[in-house]
Amino acid sequence: MNPQAKLVFTTSIILGTTITISSNHWITAWAGLEINTLAILPLIAKSHHPRAIEAATKYFLTQAAASALLLFSSMTNAWHTGQWDISQLTHPPSCLILTSALAIKLGLAPFHFWFPEVLQGSPLTTGLLLSTVMKLPPIALLFMTSPSLNPTLLTGMAILSTALGGWMGLNQTQIRKILAFSSISHLGWMAIIVIYNPKLTLLNFYLYTLMTAATFLALNSTKALKLSTLMITWTKTPALNAMLFLTLLSLAGLPPLTGFLPKWLIIQELTKQSMASAATVISLLSLLGLFFYLRLAYCATITLPPHTTNHMKQWRTNKPTHTSIAVLMVTSTMLLPISPAISTIV
Repeated sequence: MNPQAKLVFTTSIILGTTITISSNHWITAWAGLEINTLAILPLIAKSHHPRAIEAATKYFLTQAAASALLLFSSMTNAWHTGQWDISQLTHPPSCLILTSALAIKLGLAPFHFWFPEVLQGSPLTTGLLLSTVMKLPPIALLFMTSPSLNPTLLTGMAILSTALGGWMGLNQTQIRKILAFSSISHLGWMAIIVIYNPKLTLLNFYLYTLMTAATFLALNSTKALKLSTLMITWTKTPALNAMLFLTLLSLAGLPPLTGFLPKWLIIQELTKQSMASAATVISLLSLLGLFFYLRLAYCATITLPPHTTNHMKQWRTNKPTHTSIAVLMVTSTMLLPISPAISTIV
């Protein structure tokens, strides 16, 4: 892709995200979401492969439907209350429609069907944008409208997302699809706490972005797209694969690593809100995700596969790992000791 075109699209994504997260009026928030959607489409379809064109088409149709629902909910609210302010969402049917629109934008279950297919048809760097930056504006809108949202609906969608994200990721061999179901599962944790403590949702999103960026960039550096090629990347970059192992366990939320921090704080907050049963269910469902993270880690570093693969072993490269990958991997595994400082801020 032309560097000037890539610069325009990247700037448009930053502009659309900034407009949405800083707006008070529903129309400007909608305009920012539309700018984001139109800017990411060429990046999804840049390889001109039929799978990429299919992914771009699916992404456009689902995002256009979600934007139309968001505009409809804001217009209905303005019709009944006379307010276009984002914080003045008080009409109950508008709140339900808005929750559905943001669930489609984010890929929350039961509106998750588009996300794994779109991520599978995109390059790894574009997949990183889809999993992190493109989810920031809908998360920001959830944060701003959290006092008006329906707790029962969001809790049900959150538990369903965690269940489906873990269950459907079990039988996948494509790494991008596994990471897509991982994203759906993490969104369940963000959605269940957004009404009770919105700051925890943002903390979870920031740490998820950190760990996902480290994972995607490491996989992009080794050019691993499925489990069979991930098995032989240890010959290429042994140190990077060892750190990828820790990053995947951090994404799973194992205690000594960074990924345990948001889960710990969310379970604590749910218990304070007399939702111990929901906390127990979502914790047990996250064990499904732990299984496929362990399978990814097993394929990456722990041992050689018991059967011979059809791929030739790769030579170890002298190309050094980029500094940003090293920084992201260290922070995505070693931030747990600062949890007392973070919990006081939250």
